[in-house]
Amino acid sequence: MSSPPSPADRERARERARQEAGELSAEGIRRIALTWVDNAGITRTKALPTGRLARAARWGVGMSPVFDVYLVDDSSTTSPLIGGPDGDLRLFPDLDRLTSLSGQPGWAWAPVDRYDQQGLPHAGCQRLFARRMARLAADRGLELRMGFETEWVVTRGDTAGAGLHYPTKGPAYGMTRLVELSEYLGDLLDALISQRVEVLQIHPEYAPGQFEVSVSPADPVRAADLAVLVRETVRAVSVRHGLATSFAPTVEPGSVGNGGHLHLSVWRDGVNLCRDGDGPCGMTSVAEGFLAGVLRALPALLAIGAPSPASYLRLEPSRWAGVFQCWGVENREAAIRFVPGAPDDPAGANAEIKCFDSAGNPYLVTGAVIAAGLDGVDAGLALPPPVSGDPVHSERVPRLPMSLPEALRHFESSAVLREALGEALFGAVDAVRRAEVDLFAGAGPEHIAAATRWRY
Repeated sequence: MSSPPSPADRERARERARQEAGELSAEGIRRIALTWVDNAGITRTKALPTGRLARAARWGVGMSPVFDVYLVDDSSTTSPLIGGPDGDLRLFPDLDRLTSLSGQPGWAWAPVDRYDQQGLPHAGCQRLFARRMARLAADRGLELRMGFETEWVVTRGDTAGAGLHYPTKGPAYGMTRLVELSEYLGDLLDALISQRVEVLQIHPEYAPGQFEVSVSPADPVRAADLAVLVRETVRAVSVRHGLATSFAPTVEPGSVGNGGHLHLSVWRDGVNLCRDGDGPCGMTSVAEGFLAGVLRALPALLAIGAPSPASYLRLEPSRWAGVFQCWGVENREAAIRFVPGAPDDPAGANAEIKCFDSAGNPYLVTGAVIAAGLDGVDAGLALPPPVSGDPVHSERVPRLPMSLPEALRHFESSAVLREALGEALFGAVDAVRRAEVDLFAGAGPEHIAAATRWRY
């Protein structure tokens, strides 16, 4: 576990926060939202006046550890080491990530790290977990560059069950959708760019009212921060345009859902190890071992990256959801799609994990993927032959878990993820997943979709 910041560190943070608060106030920013993401994948928040930022940077903001065992419906469970009404934590804003929110005028945002009252890192803090895994990679001389694709669906009208009314009738990937919602998408791009988010592309997606935005890769913690910032910016701009936004894995049963695909590449000393090697598609042995470790762990990783019963309504064959435990070169039906990139683009080679969605806590996702990948590197794993075409036609390619209980069995038996997460965080994640299985026991697809549609 990382060393806690010293009192001198906290004093320096307070002085910096005073300066930041003064600059924000001069911009008309009066309020700051501090966010963390719980084990159910919900972004929770506490907000404070800008004038309180310096105090928060020095002493933190109080918050109960019970949120680590909250469920998607705001009920709670308990776990062996976390849960119940006792105790308190301190939320410390990351001043390096402090951002004025263009989609919410007058507001700024910062993600938080969570510590206990004695100043020790909270064993259940998902963001500190991601940071810890990134440091383990760095100890091996490896740098991970990661980026999430964010998919969402927008509708108009009552979100409480009066039916879904899409604001555009345009076809999948069609220019019609962009034209009909050009002002909305333009405002969204402007908001992201003004928040210093480097947007790679934005486009209409397959399902009705569905869009996707991709941003530049970053280090694992920053990539997870960006996933939160992008999602809440989309939500804020949508609200201003009278649109309801859903990032849920399944918006309408039987239709293509929202993915939360993770792109990653492995680097050493500024060199992309996913290319110019002697392995498959030019991978180096390190990149191959990393991806082989992730591929081997995918059944267990689904409990992190596809954590909701609704996730398994999305994970259907022949929908580009990556439901088979295989990899392929530019194969959008494989769970891991390898992208060789252009020959003259050193940064272009990367891998995309397609079976994840936005119900997953992005900090848990990045950290768990690193843990699985490093295990593959340490074991010197090799990738099996790549799969071409739709794996549904092959009897040799195993299907990934088809339900959350099935994924949980793999998760609970994963020594790699248990060791990486630690007993407290591992137990809390497991307890939340078990409780959500019980919450939706016997429920049909329509009920599951309706109950989760507006939670993410």
